[in-house]
Amino acid sequence: MDLFEKCKGFYSDPKVAQKYGYPTNPRTAQAMGLFPYFIPIEHAEGTEVFIHGKKYIMIGSNNYVGLTNHPKVKEAAIEAVRKYGTSCTGSRFLNGTLDLHIELEDRLAKYVGMESALVFSTGFQVNLGSIPAIMDKDDIIITDREVHASIIDGVRMAKVLKGVHARYYKHNDPADLEKVLCSLPPEPAKLVIVDGVFSMGGDIAKLPEIIPICQKYGARFMSDDAHALGVIGGGRGTGFHFGLQKEVDLVMGTFSKSFASVGGFIAGPKEAVHFIQMFARPFMFSASLPPSNVATVLACLDVLEQEPERIQRVNDIAARVRGELRAMGYNIGESETPIIPIVIGDMMKALEAWKVFFEAGIYTNVALPPSVTPEFSCLRTSYMATHTDEQVDRILEVFRKVKDLVHIGG
Repeated sequence: MDLFEKCKGFYSDPKVAQKYGYPTNPRTAQAMGLFPYFIPIEHAEGTEVFIHGKKYIMIGSNNYVGLTNHPKVKEAAIEAVRKYGTSCTGSRFLNGTLDLHIELEDRLAKYVGMESALVFSTGFQVNLGSIPAIMDKDDIIITDREVHASIIDGVRMAKVLKGVHARYYKHNDPADLEKVLCSLPPEPAKLVIVDGVFSMGGDIAKLPEIIPICQKYGARFMSDDAHALGVIGGGRGTGFHFGLQKEVDLVMGTFSKSFASVGGFIAGPKEAVHFIQMFARPFMFSASLPPSNVATVLACLDVLEQEPERIQRVNDIAARVRGELRAMGYNIGESETPIIPIVIGDMMKALEAWKVFFEAGIYTNVALPPSVTPEFSCLRTSYMATHTDEQVDRILEVFRKVKDLVHIGG
């Protein structure tokens, strides 16, 4: 069979598309107006975007504190290009380390309450590189079953490259975590990894229960705070949210959410971070983060420290939306944050729901397998500190109007 046969089938045969986890093939979905991916945005103003000249209210962005258009942030990026140019043209190991990178790593370590931090070129690379780097043969990784794809792939890489073993526990279920840890031999080194804020459900990992269990069984604990930074714990993440930052061993974060840029970092004890620096292949063999992106994150840290009301604002908006959606009968799962899923449970119905909202001028995201389990197929909505009260009113008005047009809700 020719290697590309499956590619042709994916675009023409629904059965092939279903084999790869899609309810129908992309061309059929496009013909039905049910293809919600790769939509080109012509212009963006944070809470509003323009597509084919039409304005949409954006509730599908991770721009939680609304900094992508902040004047100080944009000016910092522009000034960095003036001073350093557009790229470092090399890896951090060679010619790609700027004084800006070192400054950002120092700032990030302090911000998340750690000794040291290391900046990667993408958030995905942080997990893909750090997890295999810190593990060794016969070590054991234990993760929540609903962690981000980058953690899943980092664990896979650790298994293939290092001979690491992996175990999984029921989503946000500390009792099941203890069952798993109790069943393991005491000798191997262990690392438990969670999403601090789960990227699809918007619920928060139960650190007050999870961390004592890790300590009881001698396991180190890592929190992926990609969706927690800028949102909970005064913006400083899950450990600060629970007053347990000193008990967290490793913190991962990304820049493509609250920090209005691209890239990511790992933070923890100096020796551990330095070890990752020396052995994380995606860090070693990728070009370093461009100066404009680094300067953007530094400016975002300044703004978050100077304008803490942004963090309160996004959480106030999210609390209002969660309360009203539940009152309308929508199933929003266990959301506790600005990530609010509209759980539908059927892939085609989720696509139909997306179309209804899109035609009403509301831009949402559709989450289908493999990013979620089939029964959790949903619209993934998320909110920003810069949404106005009038925009939130309009969003909720649309939710009320469309509730009966598609089979959504609890």
